[in-house]
Amino acid sequence: MTEQAGGHMPGAQPEKQVVRIGYLPLTDCASLIMAAELGFDEQYGIKIELSRETSWASVRDKLGNGELDAAHVLYGLVFGVQMGIGGQQNDMAVLMNLNHNGQSVALSAELARAGVVDGASLARQLGHAGRPYVFAHTFPTGNHAMLLQYWLAAHGIDPVRDARVMTVPPSQMVAALRAGQMDGFCAGEPWGYKAIVDGAGVTATTSGAIWPDHPGKVLGTSAAFAHAHPNTCRALIAAVLEAGRWIDASDDNRLRMAAVLAAPGFLNTAQESLAPRILGHYQDGVGKTWQEPHGLRFYQDGAVNFPYLSDGMWFMTQHRRWGLLRDEPDYLAVAMQVSRLDLYRQAAEMTATPVPSSPMRASTLCDGVLWDGSNPEQYAASFAIRHFF
Repeated sequence: MTEQAGGHMPGAQPEKQVVRIGYLPLTDCASLIMAAELGFDEQYGIKIELSRETSWASVRDKLGNGELDAAHVLYGLVFGVQMGIGGQQNDMAVLMNLNHNGQSVALSAELARAGVVDGASLARQLGHAGRPYVFAHTFPTGNHAMLLQYWLAAHGIDPVRDARVMTVPPSQMVAALRAGQMDGFCAGEPWGYKAIVDGAGVTATTSGAIWPDHPGKVLGTSAAFAHAHPNTCRALIAAVLEAGRWIDASDDNRLRMAAVLAAPGFLNTAQESLAPRILGHYQDGVGKTWQEPHGLRFYQDGAVNFPYLSDGMWFMTQHRRWGLLRDEPDYLAVAMQVSRLDLYRQAAEMTATPVPSSPMRASTLCDGVLWDGSNPEQYAASFAIRHFF
């Protein structure tokens, strides 16, 4: 092992050299795949063994029972499991954030033909529908559920009273939309773009428009694994940081990444369905094209990857807002427990990745409301549309 792979730390030999990592076939798993494909894992003394999973529930269960050592996983799922929402409580660890942005909300082609192509037109149409519209997300406590519900509520649509919301695995979204089982969905790429390519739907908004530079998937594991394997976790974070830096370095690298992801063993999707949005080239399916200002990012000088305490806290505020958390949690204490800033900072030092000066950051979401983590209780209670118990 090189000095770099040892992380300048005594006794830093990884406790486990072969690390089994789960992922769902989505564009934002790319830095994990490229870390293995380009050998960044071996540079830090580990070998990533990738395991393609079928659903977020499967990822949750396998992290819980140890079948997976770590995974590409929804930020909101990790905090849901930590808080025991909808299933067995398990202490969890966020090692790093994997991406910013790169999700979207799709509406059905049928709605688009009726002139419903964005939040405002959806809100107008809803009163004339004669039935509750059905929207799908990928996991009840996950990013897509929270972003979808935030966006609906920002347009005056109560996702609990005015609509029905259901869970569908990402890879089944487009088929279910085409079959008329739902009116829209929120999911990661390539499914938003594939809905357009297949004529099943249109893009109503991007997740970067809902929350600019929002946190995406994380590299998550159980607290027990992180406690028992700190050197392995550090090496894993370092390898993925190197991969993210490589992806974001150029469009040529992004296209090389798209070619790798398209393979049958990974996403099994035509490269043409991946490349445009990887490069930030967006269209909505009804004539509008644009360069997405808050497109998919994997590194951005480390700004993407730092596991900000305020990011984890935001998901808990939304779990509280929608009645998933019956009691007010100690937002900051839980975020500090789950977000392994110590391991991340050590891996960042190993890779010369800049680290932000504060573990909190401020963002203004699509409804104009500022989130900075300073008063989560007040923030969760501030929304006109909410469902506290």
